[in-house]
Parts: sequence; structure tokens; C-alpha cells
Amino acid sequence: MRETADGDSFQNSCAGQERQLEEKRRSLGESHSETLAAMLDLADCLWAQGRLVAARKLEEKVVEGRRRLFGEHHAETLKAIGKLAVTLGAQGNLEEARQLQEQVVSGRRALFGDADLETLRAINNLAGTVASQCDFTRARELLLSVLDTTCREFGEHHPDSLTTMGNLAAVLWQEGDRAEAYALQQQVVEMRSRSQGEGDPATLAAAAVLEVMERDAGY
Repeated sequence: MRETADGDSFQNSCAGQERQLEEKRRSLGESHSETLAAMLDLADCLWAQGRLVAARKLEEKVVEGRRRLFGEHHAETLKAIGKLAVTLGAQGNLEEARQLQEQVVSGRRALFGDADLETLRAINNLAGTVASQCDFTRARELLLSVLDTTCREFGEHHPDSLTTMGNLAAVLWQEGDRAEAYALQQQVVEMRSRSQGEGDPATLAAAAVLEVMERDAGY
């Protein structure tokens, strides 16, 4: 998942990354792996500014370039495809995003197995897209599988475990299972408070979600 942000620091950062990209293009060429990496870094910065159209154009170039350089199933190609899929989902192209994310999950499973952290994150992203399509049953199944593996391999207090719990709580809430969703979100807030502190941004975000649940449900 990605976050948007504003401010001069992000604008300055993107300007610096644009210069770096141009330097790579001049010295190495448009199709060099380092140029493509710089392109993807710039796309991330543009995404953070909310400039999704510009980010998508760069991501599409990187995907095309890495497919030529490394092949369809290489980890670097899959990484670029995953970023493009998130952008497509954010733009509302959910079906195309889902197809790409399913490709990423399948490819990463073949390369790294089911317990790889980046594979689990790819499944989490897929679940988010599936939920946006209102396929809550499938989204819940995906998140439960991720949660089981993440807790077993990395522990229930791992940030990825807590992120998955929060995502599952959101899906349960959308499904109408508000009591279970609320209880799970409470657990997320409590566990984040203990492991990361009450003032941590992730803890504050989880607490804000819990407040919305309380207000909407009349708790």
C-alpha cells in the first residue's frame, strides 16, 4: 500500500529524483536496469504527491523495460507490476489491478514460497482490491490466510500481522459483522499501543478507525 503526502519536502525530493533519472538516461540509456530503478523511485515520489497519472506512465515504462530485460517472472518485474497494480486500483481500474496482483502473487509464490513477507504483502494488496470489488468473502479468505501465516512466521505483534488484522477488521465491518470487526480493531489498537507506543502514527491511525466504528455503531 501507498500513502499520499503534501509539502515542499516532497516536491524537492521529486525534483532531485527527476535529475537523477535524467543523469541515468544520459549516462546509461533509457533501458538500463539502473535507469528503470530510478524511474520507479520517481514514480513512488509522484504517487506520494497524488500525481497518479504521471506515476502510472513511469510504472508502465518500468514494467515494459523489466519484462524485456529480466522476463515476466523475475522478482524485479513482479515488483514493478505490483506497484502498477496499486496505482490502477487507486484510479478505479479494479479488474485490471486484480489481474495484475494475482499474477504477482502467483509469481512470488513460485519464486519465494507462501511464507515470504513480500508475498504476504502482495496477497494483502490483492485482498484490498478484491474488497473494493465488494467480493468480501474472497477478501476475508485471503486475509485470514495471510494472518495465519504472518502470525506463525513472524509473531502476532509484527507490524504486518497488525496491518492484516486491521484490514480484516475493515472487511468484516463492510460485510456487516460489526461486533467481530469492532473486537478485532480493539485488539489492533491495544497491541499497537503495547508494541509501538500510543503516540505512534500507526497506533493513532488504528485508534481513529476504532472511533469511527464506535460512532457509526453507536457504541
